[in-house]
Amino acid sequence: MKFSSFLLAGNFISLGLFLSPIPTFVKIWKEKSVQDFKPDPYVATILNCAMWCFYGLPFVHPDSLLVITINGTGFLIELVFVSIFIAFAPWPTRKRILLILVGEVAFMVVVAFVTLQFLHTTRDRSMIVGIICIIFNILMYVSPLTVMIPNGLGAISGLIQLVLYCTYYKTTQWDTDDDRKSHSEVQLSNV
Repeated sequence: MKFSSFLLAGNFISLGLFLSPIPTFVKIWKEKSVQDFKPDPYVATILNCAMWCFYGLPFVHPDSLLVITINGTGFLIELVFVSIFIAFAPWPTRKRILLILVGEVAFMVVVAFVTLQFLHTTRDRSMIVGIICIIFNILMYVSPLTVMIPNGLGAISGLIQLVLYCTYYKTTQWDTDDDRKSHSEVQLSNV
C-alpha cells in the first residue's frame, strides 16, 4: 500500500490539530479545575473520530488505513482530554459529559447496526457513513462556538426586537379598548 506525501501531510496536520489543546489541559491539571473551559469541542471530537474510524474499516470503505490511524490516534488523545476534564469538573458538568458520551456510544451502535444490517455494499456503506462523518466533522469544527452562540443569539434576538419596535412603534395602537376599560376600572377603584 503506497501513500502519497499529500495524504501523510494531512495526517500530520490532523495530529497537530488533535494535540493543540495540550496547553489548556496542562493548565487544567495544574489548577485542578476546569475553570471556564467548556468540554464541547473535545466531546464532539470523540464522536467525530469514532465515526471516521468506523468509516475507515474495510467492510465500510476499503483501503482507508490512514483514515483509521489518524482518527484512532485522535480518538485516544481526545479520550485523555475528556478524562482530565471529567476528573476536575464539578459534578453537574461531569454528569452532562458522561450522558453525552453514553449518547454518543448509543448513536455509534445504531449507525453500525443499520449500516451492517441494511447496506450490503461498501459503496452504499461508505456513501451513507461518509455523509454522517462529514456532518459530524462540521459539528466538531463548530463546537468551540458554543461559548459564543448563546450570547450571539441573544444579541441577534435583541437587535431584531429593537428593529421591530422601531419599525412598528408609530403604527401600534397603545390605547386599545381593553386598556381603556382596565384604566377606568383602576380609576374607579381608587375613588
